Amino acid sequence: PLSTSAPPSALPSNPTIWQSVGRRKSSIAKVTLTKKPSATYSSSVTVNGVPLPSFSPRLSQRYDVVSPLTVSGRLGVYDVVASVHGGGSSGQVGAVRLGVARCLEKAEPGLRGKLKEGGLITRDSRRVERKKFGRHKARKSKQWVKR
Repeated sequence: PLSTSAPPSALPSNPTIWQSVGRRKSSIAKVTLTKKPSATYSSSVTVNGVPLPSFSPRLSQRYDVVSPLTVSGRLGVYDVVASVHGGGSSGQVGAVRLGVARCLEKAEPGLRGKLKEGGLITRDSRRVERKKFGRHKARKSKQWVKR
């Protein structure tokens, strides 16, 4: 007989924890959003076990990660824990941002309009174009010589 129990890796049905996946270029981020017991001024954001300033020293990338929380006005309400792998720093930051936005949408479906308006829910499908044979890069061709 087959058991109908949930897999052991599944989270218990806790109304204060939401999980989602974000992708950008070749980076994949698994994001967990946790509701704080009481709202404070700031949210704690941890990526790969380190705080956000240590993970991304560039200020613009830090703003990018917390932009779903700031756009929705939920900056002190939730804590973010993310694990991300693959790609470079820009792709990883974009993957975490999309994961946070998707978690927020699960937590509060009414925020979908604000997040969509800010362009935070849409997955960025741009990828690196492959190199073609007979060319130096994807589109750069050999130098033309008249004679």
